[in-house]
Amino acid sequence: MLEASLSQLEQLVGDLVQQNQALADSNRTLSAELAQAKDENENLQLNLMEQEEKHGATAARIQALVERVSAGPGNA
Repeated sequence: MLEASLSQLEQLVGDLVQQNQALADSNRTLSAELAQAKDENENLQLNLMEQEEKHGATAARIQALVERVSAGPGNA
């Protein structure tokens, strides 16, 4: 009976070691994917900031043109 319990315990420990290895592998994979997602997020945020700057500059130019047209000789 003790031999059977010891054998079961060895099997359970072996199973736990395998599960632990699988979880460690998954953790490494997820960590790498998270790092990549963070890099992509940072790049997207930088691109968004650049686009906002461009849109802001375009809006300012349009506003200046509208003001020029509004201040023209026909509207004075």
